[in-house]
Amino acid sequence: MNLTGRHLIDPNDFTIEELQKVIDLGLDIYNNPSNYSDICRGKILGTLFYEPSTRTRLSFESAMLRMGGSVLGFSDSNTSSVSKGETIADTIRVLDGYADVLVMRHPREGAPKLASEFSSVPVINGGDGGHQHPTQTLTDLVTIQHYRGKISNLKVAFCGDLLFGRTVHSLLKTLSRFPHISFVLISPEQLKIPSHLRDEIISNTNVEIIETQSLEDHINEVDILYMTRIQKERFFNEEEYVKLKDSYVLCKDKLKNAKEDLLILHPLPRVNEINYDVDSDPRAKYFEQAKLGVYARMALMALVLGVI
Repeated sequence: MNLTGRHLIDPNDFTIEELQKVIDLGLDIYNNPSNYSDICRGKILGTLFYEPSTRTRLSFESAMLRMGGSVLGFSDSNTSSVSKGETIADTIRVLDGYADVLVMRHPREGAPKLASEFSSVPVINGGDGGHQHPTQTLTDLVTIQHYRGKISNLKVAFCGDLLFGRTVHSLLKTLSRFPHISFVLISPEQLKIPSHLRDEIISNTNVEIIETQSLEDHINEVDILYMTRIQKERFFNEEEYVKLKDSYVLCKDKLKNAKEDLLILHPLPRVNEINYDVDSDPRAKYFEQAKLGVYARMALMALVLGVI
């Protein structure tokens, strides 16, 4: 299970055993941060963010800095040579001479995969279009194991934008590989998960999938509720976005029949799909989830850099 030099473009790039290795290390770093504060001294992370990001970019930077390494890169492609017409291939060929590991976010699906084909250092997908977001999946898995103790025997509800939500796509595919997982997929008809993804999950596993438009009908039976925002930036028609943006709003009143040990997650940012009155509910763990993302990314980078 040596991950040194490996790219992470899709969660399926790692076996379940390799994912578990990252999860276990992330939680050990979380519990014993001083043991890892100098392991990346002399290492450099290159950040290539062609699309806006707060949590992903800053958590990667925080992760490298917490391990004693350094960071360089851009958070806006307009400030790079991309604005002059430089190709991804040429950007990567240059940057992999400056950094030891690269993380890329790009609005075009497949861009990080293309980057990995030209890179001599590990490339990590920080999100590509509505396709995949593997390090958010690692964050989610670390969070689930931290609060539930294991990743198995769970009924997981995903609510909101399941068509364009790359965090949903990555986590659905990955959780379906763990034992005894079932899904409740809650969305408007227009934002159901892509049929090819649903078919892929069903054909590869024995996972039970329920598709519904009602959050209230299923909130009492699920172990994890994964809320997502309706993503304005993925719509071509603003009128359609306005019509759908308030499809689901989680409030304290809707949690009355939910399990006492329910885990409420959200990849953030939220817009209005979770009321602020939910924040004080002990089952709401989305801010802790964001914090744990730093440790998930510390573990991932330490392993692909081979410093552990």
